[in-house]
Amino acid sequence: MRFMGPRRPSNRRQVGTSMQTLKKRICRFCESGVIYIDYKDEKQLSRFTTERGKIIPRRISGTCAKHQRQLVQAIKRARHLALLPFVQEVPQ
Repeated sequence: MRFMGPRRPSNRRQVGTSMQTLKKRICRFCESGVIYIDYKDEKQLSRFTTERGKIIPRRISGTCAKHQRQLVQAIKRARHLALLPFVQEVPQ
């Protein structure tokens, strides 16, 4: 038997008995032509953090690698200056 190599991930996902194609996420910063992500814009940065304060990964948010690095740096700067919280308090 011939070795076929690792299987490539397809852009399809099986949901139940039917196959659905996944829609490619477009970086919203590239789409709007943003050059620099400002750390002082806490409203925009809070969209990329969870309610607990964790940074949302790029595979979920859909940002490109370049803007994800800028976004993480901006979130960390905003946290350091107390514009964004490090951790949200969760009621128990």
